[in-house]
Formats: sequence, C-alpha cells, structure tokens
Amino acid sequence: MSDDRLTLYGSFTSSSSYKPMLYLALSGLPFSFRTVNLKNGVQKQPDYLAINRYGQVPALRHRGLTIVQSNVVLDYLARTTGHFAGGTEQEQWTAREWLSWEADNITNVAKVRHYSRFRAVDPAVMDYFRPLAEAAIGFVDRSLEGREWLVGSGPTIADIGCWGRMVFMAEGGLDIARWPNVLAWSERLKAMPGFALPYDLIPKKDQEFPSRA
Repeated sequence: MSDDRLTLYGSFTSSSSYKPMLYLALSGLPFSFRTVNLKNGVQKQPDYLAINRYGQVPALRHRGLTIVQSNVVLDYLARTTGHFAGGTEQEQWTAREWLSWEADNITNVAKVRHYSRFRAVDPAVMDYFRPLAEAAIGFVDRSLEGREWLVGSGPTIADIGCWGRMVFMAEGGLDIARWPNVLAWSERLKAMPGFALPYDLIPKKDQEFPSRA
C-alpha cells in the first residue's frame, strides 16, 4: 500500500467510523478500509493498540502519519484534501467549532442509541441522557432555521461530523420528524453524490474503495 493512500480503520456499527467514511464517500477519494471488530475486542489487542493507543475507532493512516479521534480525522482530511473545509477562514474555524461542540453534545445521541441497542442500563441513566440528546438535536434544528447547511453556503465537515453521529438517532428512539429542519438537512445530505447510510457504507470486511473522480 503506498504511503499516499488513505487507510481508515473502523467498525461496522460505529458512528465514529461513519463520520470519516461518509467524508471519503462524498469526496470520491480512493481509500482502503480495515475493519476492527469491536465485538471480538480487536480494538484492545496489541496490534491495534500500536495504531490507536486509546483502543477505539476510527484511526487514519496517511503519508506516514496516524490520526485518531473522528473529528480530528475530519479536520485532517479537510486540511489535506481540501474537500468540505469551508470557503473562508472564518467558515473553516466555525466548522471546527461545530466539531468540538458535537463531541460534547451530540455524543449524547450516541449514548442513547448505545444504551437502547447494545447495553441495558438503569432507566435513570436514560432519563439523564435522553433530554441531553434531545437538546443537542434541538440546537442543530434551530441553527438550521432559514439555512441549508450549518456553516456557509455549502456542506462542510460540520455537517458531516454532526450528521454522522445523529444518523443513528432512530435506534435510540429519537424520531427525526420531531425536528423538521434536521429532517430537511438530512435529505439534502442524502441527495449528495456518494452518500450512503452507515450499514450500506461501512463494510464488515477489509475493502478497497476506488476513486469516483
């Protein structure tokens, strides 16, 4: 594999993996996908910990660098490839601000989904996280009032990062129809060439993705 080829390590059920996968799919860039089976604990094995010391997905390798944490990966891809970075310097910084906000807030959507689908918890735990998830979605909905994208006049890593986590909201019992601006925004994303939903996009096995350019 050439040093210049993008290689993404991720998992089929991971919203964190979906974010950079969606970026790469929308950009049409060629890349290699290497599956990390979370169910089998591959992320905690020495070979993978040598790639990602946190024992998490995703991880990106490119040009001799290893980049981890999904939003940092998105920032790196935008800086390196020029896609979805934002049209002005202010838009570029604002898009990164959204990614930082997402990590603190929309991550609650992922928690609700996780506790609904993968691990049963005391109802009090869901009573704590569900309002936080709903508040985060509501903030995005209000931010999209009267505009098509979160930053500027076109899609950026802000949209990819926020939607990439919110895409699983239905698995947490959060009906997107409750937030009409978010629903319309999701339809705009789905209309973009290369878009696919997580279970259609993320393979269960290692795979090579050719360029769509």
